[in-house]
Amino acid sequence: SQLENHLMAERKRRELLTQQFVALSAVVPGLKKTDKMSVLGETIKYLHQLKEKVKSFEEEVANYRQTVESVVLVKKTQLLVDSINGDDDDNNNNNENDSLPQIEVKVLEKNLLFKVHCEKQKGILPKLFSEIEKCSLTIVTMSVIPFGALALDITILAQMEMGLDENVME
Repeated sequence: SQLENHLMAERKRRELLTQQFVALSAVVPGLKKTDKMSVLGETIKYLHQLKEKVKSFEEEVANYRQTVESVVLVKKTQLLVDSINGDDDDNNNNNENDSLPQIEVKVLEKNLLFKVHCEKQKGILPKLFSEIEKCSLTIVTMSVIPFGALALDITILAQMEMGLDENVME
C-alpha cells in the first residue's frame, strides 16, 4: 500500500512535469524539437535573448532621458520684445520685467518645443516666427490660445535644419 502510494505520487509528479514542459514549449518561440532537453536548452537561450533586449531597452530609455533637455530662456526674451516693439536701444529698460514674455524650450534631438506666454500685441506672431526662422529652424506646427483678454499662450514645434549644430539656441 505504501509502495502503491509512492508509485501514484511519482506518476502524478511526472504527469505534472510533462504538462509543465508542454506549457513551456508553447511559450518559447521557434522550437523544432519537443523533447525535454531541447525545450530546456531553447528556453535558456530565449531567456538570455530576453535579458539582452531588456538591457538594450534600459540603455535606450537612459539615452532618451539624457537627450531631453528643458531650458528656460530669460535673457534672450528682451531681444525678442525689443524687436517686436521696434526698439533696438539697450537703454529701453523701463518696466523691463513687466513686458518680458515667458519662454520655455524643450529640446529632443532635432526637435524643439517652444512654449511662450506673452502680452497680446499686434504683429507678435509674424515677429516670433521670423525670430525662430532666423535661428535656421523650420516651424512644423503651432497653436495660439488667448489667455484672458491681454495675454497669449503660444506653442510651437520646430525642427533644426539638416546639418545644423544642435547648440543653435545657445
